[in-house]
Amino acid sequence: MNVLGMFCVRGFGVAGCRTATHARYLHSFPGITVAQIDEEVAKLLELKAQIGGDNVKHQFVLKTAKGTRDFNPKQMAIRERVFNTIINCFKRHGAETIDTPVFELKETLTGKYGEDSKLIYDLKDQGGELLSLRYDLTVPFARYLAMNKITNIKRYHIAKVYRRDNPAMTRGRYREFYQCDFDIAGQYDAMIPDAECLKIVHEILSDLDLGDFRIKVNDRRILDGMFAVCGVPDDKFRTICSTVDKLDKMAWEDVKKEMVNEKGLSEEAADQIGEYVSMQGGMDLAERLLQDAKMSKSKQACAGLTDMKLLFSYLQLFQVTDKVVFDLSLARGLDYYTGVIYEGVLSQTVVAPVSPEAQNGAASEESVSVGSVAGGGRYDGLVGMFDPKGRKVPCVGVSIGIERIFSIMEQKAEAAAEKVRTTEVQVMVVSAQKNLLEERLKLLSELWAAGIKAEVMYKKNPKLLSQLQHCEESGIPLVAILGEQELKDGVVKLRVVSSREEVDISRADLIAEVKRRTSEA
Repeated sequence: MNVLGMFCVRGFGVAGCRTATHARYLHSFPGITVAQIDEEVAKLLELKAQIGGDNVKHQFVLKTAKGTRDFNPKQMAIRERVFNTIINCFKRHGAETIDTPVFELKETLTGKYGEDSKLIYDLKDQGGELLSLRYDLTVPFARYLAMNKITNIKRYHIAKVYRRDNPAMTRGRYREFYQCDFDIAGQYDAMIPDAECLKIVHEILSDLDLGDFRIKVNDRRILDGMFAVCGVPDDKFRTICSTVDKLDKMAWEDVKKEMVNEKGLSEEAADQIGEYVSMQGGMDLAERLLQDAKMSKSKQACAGLTDMKLLFSYLQLFQVTDKVVFDLSLARGLDYYTGVIYEGVLSQTVVAPVSPEAQNGAASEESVSVGSVAGGGRYDGLVGMFDPKGRKVPCVGVSIGIERIFSIMEQKAEAAAEKVRTTEVQVMVVSAQKNLLEERLKLLSELWAAGIKAEVMYKKNPKLLSQLQHCEESGIPLVAILGEQELKDGVVKLRVVSSREEVDISRADLIAEVKRRTSEA
């Protein structure tokens, strides 16, 4: 320990490092000279000057962490609307829900995400366990199945996940974000659960009215078979797959350059891959590839193409083939996929109307640029990774890219100058005269007891105009007005905020009348 460190330990201040106190320090630390003390004090004073002395305080920046955000009441109202749409769809398809811890043992997550593993948040050692924040909801779900020996379940899970990614917050890309997952686990006949997952994506994107969309489908077996017949070495399948996965963000020439220059693939193999990944179609493309001279030599590819034909036959029954396209460029970089993979994308920028008043009556547009808004696939081997005996539970699922959807919905609402209600209050109890607080609270309690959403202004004698203005600003549809005359007559004056119509309702009939009017709204 140097002299400066000794001063810190002893709690001595800079001012105490001079004159008479030298003797005390010299006595406490034999072998240290006055010159050494002066030298160390000079260093300390210099450091103090550099950091601004005693009068300069540390400038604390009040902000959210990088890649995170707060949500105001208007944003939360939009989010709740989206969540309700998604949850209703999941429940319509018979799913039950579960929850898992926000962090897992590090070894649970390690080796499941390919090149994306570097995005996992590791936590400091706490109590002898190495932990990581969950990267997605799929791996924890597989761990849950294996740990509880569950072989059949249809579940949905909505929760936050964490990725140490470079955030692009205007495009709905964050480090902390929600995922909305729907998965079917169990041994079933081929492609029936897979088709239902695609149907769910179609229903949700249609119900949310985000604009025109496409659902791209492919199969890992088709990809692996394609890589094999194109001359990709077995040990490069996963890394080349991760590069192909970038085709939605990069031009083919850049993807090819990465394959050749960074991944060590031959130009000839890359060119052959380029011919296949440009292909798109439907059942007809699957049939054509089954007859392809190269692809037909791969048993793996043929198995995937046969299942793809079966999948499209079920999608025709579900009436969703108008939005589904078989796209050989779709790769999805996660290592755990074993069969069908799919991704929901907006096929164009979303056009959001702006109010005519804001544009002097002229038509206008607001473009919202986003990427994938849903993705998933089949992962038959993941549960077996956690089972001590390696017992597999076939699984297929889909995850809705909720944050990107929120970004679109928020920008559309803002562009359209849409007034978003942030509460669900149905009626406000107001008074027309002074000294009626007790009567207001009595009526408020009656409304609450009947399950009606109601509130009052937290003042003893609020002005009637202030109370009515609050209703208009908050979008509260009804006002229950109490005055001395109303109390004498045993009635409540019910006011419709939008039309300003007022009608006297007997106290005994008020609850039924409020329920009738709010159910019609």
